[in-house]
Amino acid sequence: MRIYCYLCMVLNMKKVFHIVTHFDVGGAERVAVNIAKSRTEGYEYHVVELVRAHSQFTKVFTNELREAGIRYHRAHVPDVHFHYVFQRIAAIVFPLWFLPLMLKHRPAAVHCHTEMPDLAVWWFFTLFPRLLRRCKVVRTIHNTVLWTGLKNTGRRVERFFIRNGCNVAISQSVRDSYAKEYGQTPPIIYNGVEETPQRKCELGGATSVNILFAGRLEPQKGISTLIEIVKRLKDDGRFHFYIVGDGRLRPVVEREIGALPCVTLHAPIHGLAACLSSFDYMLMPSEFEGLGLMSVEASLAGVPVIANMCPGLCETLPPDWPLAVHGNSIDEYMDIFKTLEKRANGSALVENAQTFARRMFSVRRMQEEYEKIY
Repeated sequence: MRIYCYLCMVLNMKKVFHIVTHFDVGGAERVAVNIAKSRTEGYEYHVVELVRAHSQFTKVFTNELREAGIRYHRAHVPDVHFHYVFQRIAAIVFPLWFLPLMLKHRPAAVHCHTEMPDLAVWWFFTLFPRLLRRCKVVRTIHNTVLWTGLKNTGRRVERFFIRNGCNVAISQSVRDSYAKEYGQTPPIIYNGVEETPQRKCELGGATSVNILFAGRLEPQKGISTLIEIVKRLKDDGRFHFYIVGDGRLRPVVEREIGALPCVTLHAPIHGLAACLSSFDYMLMPSEFEGLGLMSVEASLAGVPVIANMCPGLCETLPPDWPLAVHGNSIDEYMDIFKTLEKRANGSALVENAQTFARRMFSVRRMQEEYEKIY
């Protein structure tokens, strides 16, 4: 009888495949893993990468999947850092090696995250349209700006996702931007963020007011504004800026402010969310975001966020947030920094942000809402 029940359970298991760019540090990858960690009975989650990551974080990433009981599948095309041609090649060849996985596991749903996995999934079902009859495609839109440099191809991909009812937006900003550009208003499921136990970080001084910037060193993240803020405050003496990340603009950051005594540059840190309380404030001068997960993680860790109220970032903080800047105004940043002091745990500012983040960005709520779609 037990064997019969087990076989029934296995046969009725709903398998869901998450397609991500690579097994590496990234907001979309974190969302996929958080969904796949769901303990809802009757679901079996797999995570598939498009390009084969080989960074210092890849082993940590795969260990996390293994420990959570999530099955994963490695890609074949190598991930060449900041060379997007390889990602496009990987999207083209993706159907060749993904088809055997589909036929073997017969997933009930394929869920893709960000543009190159979106492109790969579109191409796969363009070649094998019959597989759509028994497989639901879910596509999370993670950003307010899509298909930079691939607008014509992107419109073909979007027609597929709209026609098949695949789209889910991660924020009001993403939904509104998508509706304006493509004429469809997708439903919203806010990304869930785990509340991470904090530990002491190797960075962060005892006397300075420690300001953390963490993210890709790309134009989207407001790097030119970051550089200008640091230059304006370099002689203040109260602040130390920790810039954690990598990207195409790293040489610019190194040249402009890397040698300043008030600046520490550091490579990306896996598990940085567990170290955020070592800093006094998070600085986020982004030009736009899909949904600023780092802002939510900082709030949950009790670290106030100094943020540009751009699309996708303004939704992560309480209304009338006192550390808000509009249009990346340098003057507004300077007004905020004039009054900044060492962070006080338990302050009304910290508690307000924590309460807001816990209410709006629950991981379990995100899992349940996606499972209704699958």
